[in-house]
Parts: sequence; structure tokens; C-alpha cells
Amino acid sequence: MQWIEWLGEHFIGLFDAGGKQFMDLFTGIVPTLVVLLTFTYAMIKFIGEERVTKAIQATSKFMIFRYTIMPILSILLLTNPMAYTFGRFVKEKQKPAFFDSLVSFLHPVTSLFPYANAGELFVYLGVANGLTQAGYATSELAIRFFLVGIVVMFLRGVITEQLTKILAKRM
Repeated sequence: MQWIEWLGEHFIGLFDAGGKQFMDLFTGIVPTLVVLLTFTYAMIKFIGEERVTKAIQATSKFMIFRYTIMPILSILLLTNPMAYTFGRFVKEKQKPAFFDSLVSFLHPVTSLFPYANAGELFVYLGVANGLTQAGYATSELAIRFFLVGIVVMFLRGVITEQLTKILAKRM
């Protein structure tokens, strides 16, 4: 019967640990998130939504910007999942590639901007925790993760756009 007692204590312990983690996030990252989002929306209002829209549409004409700058801005300004709405600024035939580049950057963005995809923050924090325990700094990891993410999202955007063109010709 001791196993029942052990199971009961550890079962509720799981929820106690989850509650502690939730409170750590709520008192740590949530206030930062609120301030960053408020700043972003204030800047858009200050600049003007029409101007922002025109600038983004002009940027989408160039492949390098379409699969680097646009996804980065959409994730940082709108966060996941609202970042997908930036797809409205690209042509219909470019939407699959834009979506692919955007999705591939959702994890790397958490290394420097955890508010942008807080639901997936555990991936980066797990790796960072392992490095911290091994005695390494996480700052280098964060920057490398972010930069490699930019390269990967650009490559995925370009490759997916080419694949979309090939498949469209077949239809």
C-alpha cells in the first residue's frame, strides 16, 4: 500500500511543479511581453497602418526580404500564431513558401525574443538549461540559434517557392 501513497504524493507533485513554473513565467516573461507588444502596436499606430502596409508590400517584391525580413517582422510584431497574417502581403503563388519560411523560424526566434513564440519556449530553455549545467554561457547559443534560423528560413522559402512553381506547371 506504500506505492499508492508514493503515487499520490508524486502525482500531485507534478501539478505543484507545473504551478510553480507557471508563476515563474507569469512574474518573469509576461510583463516583458505586455510592454513589448504595447510598444510595437504604439509604433504601428504612430507610423500609420497604411504606411506600414505599403512598406511591407514593397518589401515582399524581393525574395531575400520576403523570406528573411518579412517573417522576422511578422513574428516579432504579431507573435505566433498572428504572424501568419503577414501572408496577405505576398502573391498567392508565394504564400506556401512564405508560410514555410515563417514556420521554420518560430523556434529560433525564442532564443532572443521569447515573447514571440512563448508556447514553444521549452525547446530553447531545455537546451539552454543543459548548457548552463555543463558550465557554458547561453548567450552564444541564443545568437547562433537566431542566425542559423535566418539562414534556414531563407533557404526553405526559396526552395519551397521553386517547388511550388514546378508543381504549378504540372497542373
